[in-house]
Amino acid sequence: MIKLDKILFWDVDFENLDYEKYASFVIERVFDRGDVEDIRQCRRYYGDKKVSEDLLNVKYISWNRIHLTAAIINQPVGKFRCYNLRQSNPQLYPY
Repeated sequence: MIKLDKILFWDVDFENLDYEKYASFVIERVFDRGDVEDIRQCRRYYGDKKVSEDLLNVKYISWNRIHLTAAIINQPVGKFRCYNLRQSNPQLYPY
């Protein structure tokens, strides 16, 4: 059983969340917004292989979390889909 902080899933019905069916969503949310203990619980529950595969293919991880995520799964930032999407679609220059 995985024990995650309910505040991470403020926008969904936490009590009825299917951790298997929505594994990619759960992994993305935990790594983007969770603390160290939430990340540990997620890695224990899903395993490092599943976590790595899903994280490399997510569309969004916040800019300040992508380097932490890359270090945890031991992959270069350039392999992340979300990083490459961000590089190919830059924002306007901030004045």
